[in-house]
Amino acid sequence: MKMKNQHLESLIKDLKKTSIEQEVKIWKRVATDLEGPNKNRRIVNLSKLSRYCKEDDVVIVPGKVLGMGNLDKKITVVAYNFSNGAEDKIKKSGSKSMSIMDFVKKNPKGSKVRVMG
Repeated sequence: MKMKNQHLESLIKDLKKTSIEQEVKIWKRVATDLEGPNKNRRIVNLSKLSRYCKEDDVVIVPGKVLGMGNLDKKITVVAYNFSNGAEDKIKKSGSKSMSIMDFVKKNPKGSKVRVMG
């Protein structure tokens, strides 16, 4: 018997719906990345975000952000899931962390966003 994550299924459905309504491809891409098996979901450390992001970037991680490394820039990190250590370090650096759905409601067009993973 396969267990289903109702929250994830709802998020994927909402992302696809927003993609069609707003006529943008980014939300469909994020939904597609989240649809796969857990073992294929993206995992990104703060050190990678720090290395590849510029000040004030908005980055979406269709998976989990882990707290390995430090964040030396103020950025907005949007992800499906965060480790406790990652959220603490993001706040301490002056950056913001948001859930994907909260960000979609704030920026339905998905403009000025990078997908990382």
